[in-house]
Amino acid sequence: MSPFLSRPETWITTTPAGLYCEPGGFHIDPLVPVPRAIVTHGHGDHARPGNERVLATPGTIAIMRSRFGELTAGSLQPLDYGQPVAIDGVEVRLIPAGHVLGSAQIVIDYRGARVVVSGDYKRRPDPTCAPFEPCNCDLFVTEATFGLPVFRHPPDRLEIDKLLHSLSLFPERCHVVGVYALGKCQRVLALLRRSGYEEPVYLHGALVGMTELYERFGVPLGPVLPWSEAPRDNLKGKIVLAPPAATTDRWSRRLPDPLVAMASGWMRVRQRAKARGVELPLVISDHADWDELTATIGEVAAEEVWVTHGREEALVHHATKKGYRARALALTGFDEDE
Repeated sequence: MSPFLSRPETWITTTPAGLYCEPGGFHIDPLVPVPRAIVTHGHGDHARPGNERVLATPGTIAIMRSRFGELTAGSLQPLDYGQPVAIDGVEVRLIPAGHVLGSAQIVIDYRGARVVVSGDYKRRPDPTCAPFEPCNCDLFVTEATFGLPVFRHPPDRLEIDKLLHSLSLFPERCHVVGVYALGKCQRVLALLRRSGYEEPVYLHGALVGMTELYERFGVPLGPVLPWSEAPRDNLKGKIVLAPPAATTDRWSRRLPDPLVAMASGWMRVRQRAKARGVELPLVISDHADWDELTATIGEVAAEEVWVTHGREEALVHHATKKGYRARALALTGFDEDE
């Protein structure tokens, strides 16, 4: 970056409400209600109700409306990917993050300098959302949920094959898969369809609304049915998707001999799987793994890297060794569930 251009650290700061662009007067994924917010995606640790004004993609706004109703925000401004908007002399664009439907990176241009805030992202192909788009910048603010070298996710197809193989081995057991309502549920459905599984998949009631929203946005997910409409014996040898907490509570006892699976990047950690009573861990993540995080830092070619939302120290160390100026932001209020 030219020494005559403004340095991003002079106008991008952290506040108790989160990351703040001073000249634009907006926060990114604020932790508390603020006058002006830009929201990267619809997960509850990034999209919160009560802001006066919100700018986000149409998909994220639809998710927020579905979750928060009238409490979503005072006003909502949808912005399509790639479309620039000026906010008090700052140019802002949203580009795909590949995390969930509507997820976006925030590209901020001000006085010749560019900042990209990744939000949550992944680099794997996902038929349910637009793929991550790398963007060269001067400062890259990256997540680090799986920012340790131990986290190297296997191919998605192998994990889905494990589920389908288990179905063939245990045709009398209902396979209940723990998935988060936004993103993971729909991705597992799409991966099943890509693997040739054409049977109806049964959904816990908490997953129905968001799945219907994806389909309204043109994401085909194949035949899905509410689990409550199926006689108990009809669920033998079938797949039921449910929120993670439901897989081992009283609800699951209504399923015929349930075999508990869980789709999460955290299933790489055997102790986590065991602690949650998971018989079939499926390492399917909506976040970049270590190799993808480090490759992305190299690809965007920023002089400076700020790391947040996860295992910050290891990624800061890696970036520093590679010659980047790097530091941890240590923002609080962001969940590690995915």
